[in-house]
Amino acid sequence: MSFRSIVNDVRDALGSLSRRSLENSRWASLPPELLRDVIKRLEASESNWPARKHVVACAAVCRSWREMCKEIVRCPEFSGKITFPVSLKQPGSRDGTIQCFIKRDKSNLTYHLFLCLSPALLVENGKFLLSAKRTRRTTCTEYVISMDADNISRSSSTYIGKLRSNFLGTKFIIYDTQPPYNNAQLSPPGRSRRFYSKKVSPKVPTGSYNIAQVSYELNVLGTRGPRRMHCSMYSIPASAVEPGGIVPGQPELIPRSLEDSFRSISFSKSIDNSSEFSSARFSDIVGTRDEEDEGKDRPLILRNKAPRWHEQLQCWCLNFRGRVTVASVKNFQLIAANQPAAGAPTPSQPAQSDHDKIILQFGKVGKDMFTMDYRYPLSAFQAFAICLSSFDTKLACE
Repeated sequence: MSFRSIVNDVRDALGSLSRRSLENSRWASLPPELLRDVIKRLEASESNWPARKHVVACAAVCRSWREMCKEIVRCPEFSGKITFPVSLKQPGSRDGTIQCFIKRDKSNLTYHLFLCLSPALLVENGKFLLSAKRTRRTTCTEYVISMDADNISRSSSTYIGKLRSNFLGTKFIIYDTQPPYNNAQLSPPGRSRRFYSKKVSPKVPTGSYNIAQVSYELNVLGTRGPRRMHCSMYSIPASAVEPGGIVPGQPELIPRSLEDSFRSISFSKSIDNSSEFSSARFSDIVGTRDEEDEGKDRPLILRNKAPRWHEQLQCWCLNFRGRVTVASVKNFQLIAANQPAAGAPTPSQPAQSDHDKIILQFGKVGKDMFTMDYRYPLSAFQAFAICLSSFDTKLACE
């Protein structure tokens, strides 16, 4: 009996048995050694989507299968694979980039993030990961980020964060529903409104936490050139990019949302979160980040890689390794601001190519089509939010 046949039988059992009866079925009583071997072989053979849905199906069988999957299936940082919904908020691969693409719908003001399933740039199929909807308000622009492709709402249980800009579109704040490791300050109380969902457990941490800020420098003189941007990642310490560094406080699903996400075969509709928002002014929120305790780690600062001027083409150029094909002011590559200059490695940091230093790159490949490649220490959620900030028109920065 093949492993795929086993998975198909299990999926049929999910539809015909209740959870309590499934816990007592023949699948739940498999010897641990045999179960471990089955999951290991399946994990090795079903390495890419859409076949990877069988790994998610195994995790939805019962508690023992779920615990075994948690033990064997590694996080994206070490496997380079996105499997469960929690992977969207875990750091990307250390050994290479995770390649994605973004589709923009100007008529509906929506953006959809997909995982690349092939090396081709212009493709119509991919594994859906996240979506966002743009809303223009009187004093700011807001992007609501959801794990549902259609229901992009702050009141939805699939809401996981948002991006908010100032009036000029030169500064953006990234909010997360989950608190970071250093207990980032919650949006000021008294000015917020809470949306409740019937699926939300009272034990689920709720809130709107400021985890990052994206700033674009003003181009006062109007000189030609690409935008200059800086990203302060408050939820990632600067030591994370050093040898042996880690990203502390990586999110883990609590029992209720873990059960819901594993039960769902669909990867894109599974996390339960409530949301809390603040109507405080942008300057009030940014100001809370200037006061940091000396004992805390400095946040990771990302800056865009400076392009070079091409004399023959008479334009600014960056090497995207074939992943970007259309010139646009939105294109960028981000590197750690504290990295040494190329060609001058330090004794503690071996020499590496410029491409290895790029943490996030974003660029245009067609009409309303953009590629997004990210790696450790950024997560898919953080990378997507940073890329969303590039879509706004910034006359003061160009």
